[in-house]
Amino acid sequence: MDKTLSFADQKASPSCGEALALYIHWPFCLAKCPYCDFNSHVRERIPSERFIAALRMELAHEAVRLGRRRLTSIFFGGGTPSLMPPDGVAALIADARALFEAAPDIEITLEANPTSVEIGRLRGFREAGVNRVSLGVQSLRDDALAMLGREHSSGQAIHALELARGLFPRVTFDLIYARPGQSREEWKAELGQALDLVADHISLYQLTIEQGTKFEGLFRQGKLVLPDEDLSAELYADTADVAARHGLSGYEVSNYAVPGAESRHNLTYWRYGDYLGIGPGAHGRLTIDRQLLATRRHRAPEIWAEKVERSGSGETSAEALSLLDRSREMLLMGLRLTEGVDATLFEQRTGCRLMDAIDADTLRLCLEEGYLEHLPQGGLRATASGRLRLEAILPRLVV
Repeated sequence: MDKTLSFADQKASPSCGEALALYIHWPFCLAKCPYCDFNSHVRERIPSERFIAALRMELAHEAVRLGRRRLTSIFFGGGTPSLMPPDGVAALIADARALFEAAPDIEITLEANPTSVEIGRLRGFREAGVNRVSLGVQSLRDDALAMLGREHSSGQAIHALELARGLFPRVTFDLIYARPGQSREEWKAELGQALDLVADHISLYQLTIEQGTKFEGLFRQGKLVLPDEDLSAELYADTADVAARHGLSGYEVSNYAVPGAESRHNLTYWRYGDYLGIGPGAHGRLTIDRQLLATRRHRAPEIWAEKVERSGSGETSAEALSLLDRSREMLLMGLRLTEGVDATLFEQRTGCRLMDAIDADTLRLCLEEGYLEHLPQGGLRATASGRLRLEAILPRLVV
């Protein structure tokens, strides 16, 4: 079983500086899903060669700025990174290993969809060095897959999972629930079927309406109706119960794992560690010269590529975060985790004591209502009911 790194473990030696996670964004998809607001683009022909070269160039450019930090994880996300040629993935992994000090047990994840085209590339990705695959299954019901605009069937999804489990040491997949018309009984049956296919990790997301998506238009017209708040809460509770019966604990709002199999890369985000994001629209949080910078790349793929080809980087901004920004972000991310926010690490990362960053009246009310609870040594975490209400709590909680 892989050991999950603690936040403290993610610190590198003083010579290497803050440990680092690397996110590589591939912006292209076969089709745009109606619920998706990610930076993804459909192209008749994907210029893979050009974009692989640009990603490698940007990675080399960033390595000069960052130095040989200890690299704990690589995550290929998108878009649909399983549309990348495996030899391009192999080249980027090799570059990252050469440019940084890769941890001996580095986690390398690639997102893939269960279409026939992408399933055929899984063996190539394993040979490229990927050791964890994340499959975008979304549902095991063909009618739900059609509603969600997916390009695969439930049969293809099951086949992809079986194939992936034979190739990769670690496999995870996503499901979307709280869909229109979905009952608790239907969801528990589907989730039980899915968990029978799980190795050690699964991500379970409630369907939400995101701005600028096709679903937003349908929702505004009353043509798409989601479960009400009470049913959504019941579905969330059912999710945790069914997962627990299969041996998976909810370690984050939407993520469940066998202890030790949590996503190391995503834990870097939630524990507010340093991460480098390259590729169109990618974000980062990087400690440079004792400042924590919020970095952003140009979203449009072709413009990003042009910028990289001219200057080595598609970065559009690198803003030093204020104490308030750091406190707000670390609370936003950390309270999503079952483990909560450690007071000592909070002060080390933000420069502010945890209780000084929190509105006392809001904290008192949240403690009384059972939404938050204290941890030993002054830490704080959200309860299960509190994690359901974080969007409402956080704007009032942070000073």
